[in-house]
Amino acid sequence: MVSQSRTYEVRTYGCQMNVHDSERLSGLLEDAGYARAAEDTTADIVVFNTCAVRENADNRLYGNLGHLRPVKDANPGMQIAVGGCLAQKDRGEIVRRAPWVDVVFGTHNIGSLPALLERSRVQREAQVEIAESLEHFPSTLPSRRESAYAAWVSISVGCNNTCTFCIVPALRGKEQDRRPGDILAEVRALVAEGVSEITLLGQNVNAYGSGFGDRQAFSKLLRACGEVEGLERVRFTSPHPRDFTDDVIEAMARTPNVMPQLHMPLQSGSSRVLKAMRRSYRQERFLGIVEKVREAMPHAAITTDIIVGFPGETEEDFEETLHVVREARFSAAFTFQYSKRPGTPAATMDDQVPPEVVKERYQRLVDLQERISWEENKKLVGTEVELLVADGEGRKDGEHRRLSGRARDNRLVHFAVGDAEEPRPGDVVTVGITYAAPHHLVADSGVRDLRRTRAGDAWAARNGAPVPEKGPGVLLGMPGVGRPAEQPAPVGGCDL
Repeated sequence: MVSQSRTYEVRTYGCQMNVHDSERLSGLLEDAGYARAAEDTTADIVVFNTCAVRENADNRLYGNLGHLRPVKDANPGMQIAVGGCLAQKDRGEIVRRAPWVDVVFGTHNIGSLPALLERSRVQREAQVEIAESLEHFPSTLPSRRESAYAAWVSISVGCNNTCTFCIVPALRGKEQDRRPGDILAEVRALVAEGVSEITLLGQNVNAYGSGFGDRQAFSKLLRACGEVEGLERVRFTSPHPRDFTDDVIEAMARTPNVMPQLHMPLQSGSSRVLKAMRRSYRQERFLGIVEKVREAMPHAAITTDIIVGFPGETEEDFEETLHVVREARFSAAFTFQYSKRPGTPAATMDDQVPPEVVKERYQRLVDLQERISWEENKKLVGTEVELLVADGEGRKDGEHRRLSGRARDNRLVHFAVGDAEEPRPGDVVTVGITYAAPHHLVADSGVRDLRRTRAGDAWAARNGAPVPEKGPGVLLGMPGVGRPAEQPAPVGGCDL
């Protein structure tokens, strides 16, 4: 146990997996006696939880480490630790290039951080520990959640795919699945703490169950989450089109607390490029899934990831990507210009696309998707949506005080509140949409309904705010995105 005067800061780069890992790192450090550093103060321990996906990931890390060197020189007791995917990849290279780093730990060594910090402090030399495989599932580690009302739940780690542009399987290993009972026990424990929304995490969530021989394990898990009393919202990320099955779509549509939202990476609309990427599906397969999802859940919001300029991509290939975007009408897309990942097959492929061509195509894709996102959002003006109020202090905009929340389909909505209305993060409000922009919606007509929740109580307890004596109301309905206010909720299926 260390002195309570020792403080820490965790800086996170990368995907949701890294965000969740950082919550575990924070939990481990607090369990060991460290305290989170206040803003605008110099922490005694600075931990970088890194990502290796983008080409400039190492430049970003070493730039930040360089900025910290004079700070550490001025604070001799300060320690710096580097973990995550880049640490797993570069191993001893980090200490060679930045010898003022005290600890380097890999993706499988999260639980070792407090011990490594103490060992480095006593021995006065850098500690590098990189395990080759996972020994204990990291869900057993303590966690300090950033949100009082929302939580990540890992259902698997690692990945069995061999995409030619991706280095993640080499760094996080082969897929390992948690047992369903362990997952549901964690979900129930989180709900008991006041959590009302969970996101199931995995590199390929709908391959879940292959490790113990049940190809329908993921759809069964979604249905089981639907039976957890008090759990209002279930999301998941990310599925792979190869493993996306009809039973998952049915489970989404028939389980009321599974949200009408799907994030499914496309990467490219060209079947030829998909083959070069080793994505193991083709354009027709992807669009077929989108069509089935829309048949089962007409108002579902579908988002995606797209890479522009993969080696060998021609103008015809890129036009195929634009075709899929027009057909699928994604509510949003996370778009990337291809960058080489050292250690991946794509990095050494012939026909690397010139940067100026990639940039021009990228802008055309962004322009198209912006237009589609705006058109889709405009369809929601005049409808009522149910929001889970998000954390944040809000702001004053003219005569209105504004807060933000996420709709059931995960769209971001800014809404106006009156002086007498005090919805807390984690509470649920119903608002009417009056304006649409490409990346958010606005509700200016005030809150039409406010439901205080146990999640809101949990937020209040964490932040020292008063908790109402009267408990939250019972969830009687889940009005969804896109339904006009006078239209009743459908019966016998997902309440969209």
